[in-house]
Amino acid sequence: MQDNATEVTAAGIARLAGVGRAAVSNWRRRHADFPRPVGGTETSPSFALAEVESWLRKQGKLAEVPLRERVWQQLSGHPEGPVTALTHAGCLLLLIHDRPTVWLEVSAGSDERLSEMLPGALREVFTPRFGRESAMNTEPAVNTPGRVHIPDAGLASANAVDGTTAADAANPATRVNLADAVNTADAVNPRPPARPASSVHTPAAVNAHPALHLPTGPELLPSAPLLRGAAELAAELGARQTFEFLLGRHLDANPRQYTLTPADLAALMADLAGPARTVLDPACGTGALLRAVATRPDQELYAQDSAPELAALTTLRLALQTWSTVRGAVGDSLRADAHPRLRADAVLCHPPFNERNWGHDELAYDPRWEYGFPARTESELAWVQHALARLKDGGAGVLLMPPAAASRRSGRRIRADLLRRGALRAVIALPVGAAPPYNIPLHLWVLRRPEKAPAQPEVLLVDVGQFAGEGRGGPDWRAVREAVLDAWQAFGRPGRFAERPGLARALPVIELLDDDVDLAPARHLPPPTATDGAEQLTAVREHLGETLRLTADLTPPRADAAHPARWPLTTIGELARGGALMLRTGGNGGHTRVPVLTDHDVLFGADPSGTLPESEEEAVLTEPGDVVVPVLGGGSVARVIDATTGGAALGRNLVLLRPDPAALDPWFLAGFLRGTANNRQASSYASTATRLDVRRLQLPRLPLDEQRRYGERFRALDEFERALRHAGRLGEQLVRGMYDGLTDGTVAPD
Repeated sequence: MQDNATEVTAAGIARLAGVGRAAVSNWRRRHADFPRPVGGTETSPSFALAEVESWLRKQGKLAEVPLRERVWQQLSGHPEGPVTALTHAGCLLLLIHDRPTVWLEVSAGSDERLSEMLPGALREVFTPRFGRESAMNTEPAVNTPGRVHIPDAGLASANAVDGTTAADAANPATRVNLADAVNTADAVNPRPPARPASSVHTPAAVNAHPALHLPTGPELLPSAPLLRGAAELAAELGARQTFEFLLGRHLDANPRQYTLTPADLAALMADLAGPARTVLDPACGTGALLRAVATRPDQELYAQDSAPELAALTTLRLALQTWSTVRGAVGDSLRADAHPRLRADAVLCHPPFNERNWGHDELAYDPRWEYGFPARTESELAWVQHALARLKDGGAGVLLMPPAAASRRSGRRIRADLLRRGALRAVIALPVGAAPPYNIPLHLWVLRRPEKAPAQPEVLLVDVGQFAGEGRGGPDWRAVREAVLDAWQAFGRPGRFAERPGLARALPVIELLDDDVDLAPARHLPPPTATDGAEQLTAVREHLGETLRLTADLTPPRADAAHPARWPLTTIGELARGGALMLRTGGNGGHTRVPVLTDHDVLFGADPSGTLPESEEEAVLTEPGDVVVPVLGGGSVARVIDATTGGAALGRNLVLLRPDPAALDPWFLAGFLRGTANNRQASSYASTATRLDVRRLQLPRLPLDEQRRYGERFRALDEFERALRHAGRLGEQLVRGMYDGLTDGTVAPD
């Protein structure tokens, strides 16, 4: 099959050629031989990737498509949709990871031969990894383009006995078993006879499906060019890194379809749960929580999600990353629990919030509601009890919760019973911006399956909202992590917990069992001591005074009138082609240890605060003297990188300009890029968001000495702007502190 089956949009063509979408529109109008659309719509047509590559190369606009970009375009333009393409690629990468020599034999010859032989080769991997039924079942239950096919649950349940096969027993590397709709962890964690009701299979469990099925030859044939490209990319990056790169690009291309759990938050939740051999995530999403779990021998990871594509992709992702046993399933964990007999050491979960249709009517007599039947508006408390029902005695659960779940009156009886029986051990209020939705300070609930009722139960309340970051840069995760884990570890040690004013307190449960059972930490934590509060406000006031004096000194002198200049102009694109500067765009992956400069950091003048998906893709690192420009959101912003910011990776939606010092002064460059008229003529308004075409920004042609004269003035303006911004933050902090101090009695009115 030819690569003509892969389609690419105008945006993809622009990415291939390194130009803006407006340039692609101009090519279509000006060149009669530009490839004709082969799909899409009249307003958003798609083109054959092979034809586009050929035309670009013939026009001298493309020497060679980078391998990463070619594979991504093959995936995003797949005729069955990117999810099916990514699933097929993940299956292939697992084959390469486990049996690279088998792939070399299968890939020889035509695409038709590859598609005929590949299912048999995959079966050799699926059998030990995913169980006999997944390897044998090649009939999809649903055949919808862009969706992952799910096998019939009845066949899997009928064939599964104990989740293992003869191949499993003979193969010590076996670590994935997806075929059993009912897992067999009871053999390891036997259910105590005191709770016989929870060992009963719930009727809804038959609706859960294994996450993957063995693709057939006809299904794989359209993916043949993609599979060959993915194998070639895996030879460069490795199988796991290739899948992470492709998955990361897919998630970035569809940000509204997926709710992601930030890696720092996932790591904190895993640390609170502690080391565990069996771990469940009943709403696994993209697998961030299970990926954060510390690995250990004979570990088992259980993943379930109601979205078929997420269940399949997460199962492949975990199988490529870990040597743990991975059991993935598709289905709503509340209505169709795939693991009704599991007794896990830990449960981690980022459940959907504010769900009204969670199964209230059909699950009224479910044995999981040991602490009370949740109201229709309390879906989060249903997830809490589901987590407790899947834990063994003494097992730990950590759930991300909306703050309303701690205080809604409809859930007060369940909260009270959780407290009385010692099942709820801690409520931790996170800073704003910790996870989506970023404008709400979410909570973490730390659970423990009680082995026996505690004599004098206590609950730990922690509020780390003070560590919120500026703008949308995110919290200070290092400070959050240290404060939370230090308080949690101290709470677990024998003896009385020492209060930490404004931060943490261990409260006897009896003090919370009133009419509201309000668990919001901020309502129960003592304020910081009066002395500390007054001293802190004094320090802020002194710092503000110094900053205001500096701001006055930096105020620009009176502007003298001048006639409008008529300089000869050039563009950033022309300067880049002439070698006067280098132009780079932000990456989609990189090494996790490198701090990332985000577009929000540039807009708010903050330090690098972001992260990129883990990938072997080489990150674009900044250097002092670089100029960084955001391309989304409108406005005129440009930032010159200094010594403290240099070395950070360039984030998405940013363009880096690295001027030749012998030709361009960086401050001159940044200053003229900020001109309002300059930005207006280089901006595109074709979509709901304004996008800046950096190549169209203009500069005057001036001698280097004259550039430096302008550059010094622009540098002084930047220093004044930063001082104003800092003074504003200090002023807000002082005003808020004074209001708080006067209202809570820690500051005298005189």
